[in-house]
Amino acid sequence: MAIQKPSHTFTKIHLKALRTNIFHILFTLSFTVFINTFSFAQDLPKPSTEVKPTKTEDTLDINLKDFEKPVISEKGQDSTLQDSVKPKKELLEGIVSYKAKDYTSFNRKEQKLYLYNNAEVYYQDMELKAGIIVIDYNKNEVYAGRIKDSLGEYSQHPTFKQGDNLVEPDSIRFNFDTERALIFNSKSQQGDINIYAPITKKENDSVIFLYKGRFTTSKNIENPEYYFQANKIKLVPKKKIVVGATNMVIADVPTPIGLPFGFFPLTDKQTSGVIIPSFGEENNRGYFLQNGGYYFAINDYVNLAVLGDYYTNGSYGLRFESNYANRYRYNGNVGFRYENIIRNERGFPNYSKSTIYNIRWSHSQDAKANPNSRFSASVNLGSSNYYQASINQVNAPSFLNNSLSSSVSYSRTFQGEPQVNLSVAATHSQNTNTEDINMTLPTIQASVSRIFPFEPKSGIKKGIIQNINFQYNIRAENRILTTDSLFFKKEMWDDAENGIKHSIPLSTNFKILKYLSLTAGTSYDEVWTFETVNKYYDPEIEDIVTEPVRGFDSYRTYNFSSSLGTTLYGMFNFEKEGQDKKIKAIRHVMRPSVSYAINPAFDNFYETYEYIDADGQTTYDEYTRFEGGLYGAPSKNFSSSLGFSVSNNIEAKVRDRDSTATEAKKIKILDNLNFSTSYDLAKDTLKWSPVRISGSTQLFKNQMTINFGATLNPYALDNNNRIINTWNIDNGGSLFRLTNANINFSYALSSDTFDKSKNDKSTQENLRSGGRADDLFGRAQDYADQTYYDDEEDEEDEKPSELYNYKIPWSIRFAYAVNYMNTARQDEISSHSLMFSGDIELSPRWSVGASSGYDFKNNGFTYTQLRFERDLLSWRMNFSWVPFSSRSSWYFFIGIKSSVLKDIKYDKRRRPDQQL
Repeated sequence: MAIQKPSHTFTKIHLKALRTNIFHILFTLSFTVFINTFSFAQDLPKPSTEVKPTKTEDTLDINLKDFEKPVISEKGQDSTLQDSVKPKKELLEGIVSYKAKDYTSFNRKEQKLYLYNNAEVYYQDMELKAGIIVIDYNKNEVYAGRIKDSLGEYSQHPTFKQGDNLVEPDSIRFNFDTERALIFNSKSQQGDINIYAPITKKENDSVIFLYKGRFTTSKNIENPEYYFQANKIKLVPKKKIVVGATNMVIADVPTPIGLPFGFFPLTDKQTSGVIIPSFGEENNRGYFLQNGGYYFAINDYVNLAVLGDYYTNGSYGLRFESNYANRYRYNGNVGFRYENIIRNERGFPNYSKSTIYNIRWSHSQDAKANPNSRFSASVNLGSSNYYQASINQVNAPSFLNNSLSSSVSYSRTFQGEPQVNLSVAATHSQNTNTEDINMTLPTIQASVSRIFPFEPKSGIKKGIIQNINFQYNIRAENRILTTDSLFFKKEMWDDAENGIKHSIPLSTNFKILKYLSLTAGTSYDEVWTFETVNKYYDPEIEDIVTEPVRGFDSYRTYNFSSSLGTTLYGMFNFEKEGQDKKIKAIRHVMRPSVSYAINPAFDNFYETYEYIDADGQTTYDEYTRFEGGLYGAPSKNFSSSLGFSVSNNIEAKVRDRDSTATEAKKIKILDNLNFSTSYDLAKDTLKWSPVRISGSTQLFKNQMTINFGATLNPYALDNNNRIINTWNIDNGGSLFRLTNANINFSYALSSDTFDKSKNDKSTQENLRSGGRADDLFGRAQDYADQTYYDDEEDEEDEKPSELYNYKIPWSIRFAYAVNYMNTARQDEISSHSLMFSGDIELSPRWSVGASSGYDFKNNGFTYTQLRFERDLLSWRMNFSWVPFSSRSSWYFFIGIKSSVLKDIKYDKRRRPDQQL
């Protein structure tokens, strides 16, 4: 019979136990099929002739089960021949596939199959690729090795893969029956650990023994920077590495660092485990262990790290850090930090004991999770002096923070016509210098979208009538003003203020003379309050008494406003026909606006009481029972004022340096320059308000941002520095009196290739603590915690240049601010400072950085931090130094970067001395 050869390049042999009639079947096969088919069955006779190697890529699939002859029983029904002898278990339980580029040669005498050049063999979950592969049918074994090229160099190293385990040896021997393997000079990877051994014995899928093996986290397994050498190693893939006597070798030099045995867990999932603390010494608190604890891998969505600090003088600290995430829905983190600080020894006059704490929570919702509702949180609250008094290295750059703030909000949109928006929020702001705390618990707001009662059913809205619209807004608030010492105590809740405000604004807009836009509107407000005041004169104490009156009360106000504005464009061309100037044109956009507002007097809410003054005369005074309320009090003064404002924007068109550009390049000269003032028609004196100037711009390709502002008052001061109704120019001064001014700018400059992404996690820590996005205040100094310093990169190293320092990446940032004050003839600079920070990579993997500043008013340097970093490939070395100030300290760290062996480290620090 003729058998058609398939076109594919794989040969599949399904090996089964043959019955005694196998000889009759085999004699019917052609000779071509016989030399390309082999079986490992024990009762198959050996071929008597040898086949010479032939260069071919043709292959063949044979399933011997297809040639079994069915037996017809006496009853005429087909059945399978029954044998009283129990058949033997199949030697191979799967299909073996193989191929080779040059040739496949079968030696019938030796019962061996030779595969040469790019040989491949597949059996169940086992894959074997090598330069040469030999399959021995007698022993059911396969051998693989390298081949020599024309220059005598070995190439095509074997790669042995079973499941997810990959081994790259020099040669290998594998048995199909036992699935055991003997591997020579094997190289494999388990997680972050690379393993090399001259002799490896694979018992089964779950146990591998290595003799005189070494393991390292270095990417260069041929010449690692360091490795651990052990004579006996037991490897259970994806579970653990167990070693005997182990010695650490650095740069091929054995070190005295060794262990009698070792255990290294291996897993692709998060696992719970101990976090090794850092050891150190401090003058005031003695020896300490810091940032040690336990990590709980709760599940795939939540984890928890419990960390603690302990000092021999009795001080201690606790930290709870948890991250959670649910993909496409939300993610966040929660942290609680507590420290019990003891200074000096009991019995000394400067002995003190204090407790500080800090609570942080950040939560963000995926926008696609629910388009109609959103929940977010950003919480940072606690002791006002937490960052200043904390003794944990993580908080080092945050001690300059002078404010803490929090916000937790939920909003929901109810679709429809009209649309309704509802939000509930709780906010918190805290000044760490004054220890004042302002909280709203909670604030509830609801609003109905704009309603146009006269809009047309189709087309656009035109005219004053069709553009009439109104809204409805309601705001309910419970506000608490307290201090750090009363935080969450009974007194804090007693001083809470609450109220509800309803607002209905009505407005319209239309065009006048085609180019002028007029907006007019009125607003009705109603305030509900639950506490008012009552004032009266008490003759017994001879003083005015203000007593609270609890109960519902309300007042209503309304006002009218309108504004008229337009936009003016001016173009100044500098380029004439036939000329090519660098500055082609300057465009000036001006937006003048005039507004008018009327606020009636609501004196019906005011009452009069009498009292006796210091001269014994009876005097009358007015007050409103709503004074000191959450939303203020109704005004008793009529106001009719005109407002004037002008905003400017200036841009330039310049010749592009790119000769291929067809159009001029636009650059901004001034983003905005604003002037505003007002004139009160109802006042008898001081009718003009001060002129306020503000502006901002960006220069040098938006790398420098400048903001400035000033206030000019046209009125003069008397001898007591009080404003009088006299023009300043009539009092011997200038047209305007400069009362205050400020300017600040930030500038960031770097080389094109400098990358700060490796500091992103440290930046996030600064932001969560209420600090800056940049490192002008310094960086967190806990280098041992890879939560903030994870420098492992998968990018390939750049090929070094033959010339030294052919490229030096660098970065520098500036922040300058100055404020001038002259409200009462102070004529002084209230604040004047410059902050700067920079990093420079002196050579590949070696960088230095600094953060500092100078206070020009007090003539002194601000917080200064110097940083040195050395990337030692598998290791990382850091040194941070605060050279002066009351927080002078230094911190040295060297350790393995990989998270598997991150506890192999050495760090030394000198904490700042606490001063009174």
